[in-house]
Amino acid sequence: MSARTRVAVLGSTGSIGLSTLDVLERHPDRYQVVALAARNNITALKQQCSMHRPQFVAVVDPVAAAKLAAELRSAGLPTEVLVGERALSDVAAHADVDVIMAAIVGAAGLSSSLAAARTGKRILLANKEALVMSGPLFMQAVREGGATLIPVDSEHNAIFQCMGGSRAGGIRRVLLTASGGPFLRTPGEALRSVTPDQACAHPRWVMGRKISVDSATLMNKGLELIEACLLFDLTPEQVQVVVHPQSIVHSLVEYVDGSMLAQLGNPDMRTPIAHALGWPERLTSGVESLDILRAARLDFEAPDFQRFPALNLARSAAEAGGTAPAVLNAANEIAVEAFLEGRCAFPEIATVIERVLARHSPVPARCLEDVLNADQWARREAQAAIAGAGVYA
Repeated sequence: MSARTRVAVLGSTGSIGLSTLDVLERHPDRYQVVALAARNNITALKQQCSMHRPQFVAVVDPVAAAKLAAELRSAGLPTEVLVGERALSDVAAHADVDVIMAAIVGAAGLSSSLAAARTGKRILLANKEALVMSGPLFMQAVREGGATLIPVDSEHNAIFQCMGGSRAGGIRRVLLTASGGPFLRTPGEALRSVTPDQACAHPRWVMGRKISVDSATLMNKGLELIEACLLFDLTPEQVQVVVHPQSIVHSLVEYVDGSMLAQLGNPDMRTPIAHALGWPERLTSGVESLDILRAARLDFEAPDFQRFPALNLARSAAEAGGTAPAVLNAANEIAVEAFLEGRCAFPEIATVIERVLARHSPVPARCLEDVLNADQWARREAQAAIAGAGVYA
């Protein structure tokens, strides 16, 4: 029997991580989980270590790491616990790892994703923020490191499939589909009073809280627009967002000859995960077959940019380039965190981002330091905007 492919799941306790482990468990003869990583959910990590017996587990929070190490020793489990942010990159670059599931949410996943790229890993990219922040620098690291980059976001994985797994020529445009989130039909005046729990109650997908809020504001789709331009060498004008409430068509590619290809399936992240793991082969994922007769209809409509201003903010950042996408992402992370903590209202997420972008003069991102400096500046500006008196008058 040939050697199993060795997989590290970064962000193993989140929704993408859990779905990844579910798919891996269906193919024990093909894949070996050699590393896991999370911030501080040691209850879930201990269970995962017990089931998968990884060689390493990286825990960002030192207190949680010490507690997990003690519990693993007590349980007689041999997994080595690595500690801190640096441990994520160490795992991503480790010689015993072939494939990285990059599923750490937000800017926290940038360093480990870059480490995987520079060491030539097969990267299953679920962390769109890492690519949005570092842009061409990330793609350069992939090329120079000889890495293989396969998108896991359902929309970009759909595009990847429609292109046959390559940057195909002859593309007129790409259509990114958006469910519209939980507030697609909510009156605009009611948005100010929505709660974090309401924003996180996505009608189609089961996701973490941050990405659920991004889906509710449609910033998630804005970040995906930037990601699509980078992944598939497109201009912002070639990427169109369309609202598709059923979440069955995950994206479409239109070619210059008039052909339009679409990828359809039930809204379950195990489909793109299985595709990315097995590509160019196909794996069973545990996802039910799509009953196209029961689905009956597929609706599409243009997004309401007044209700969802984040879309235009993201498009502007994509057009500006340089450090603008990193600033957009950082301001969004701070604003979403403030909303989830009850420190700002839902519509004010976009207000904070707009004000931070207005104060930023983009410069070329020539190195990682440029990106990180822009990220930190934007976080300070967003915090100041949220704390400022009368900001939301």
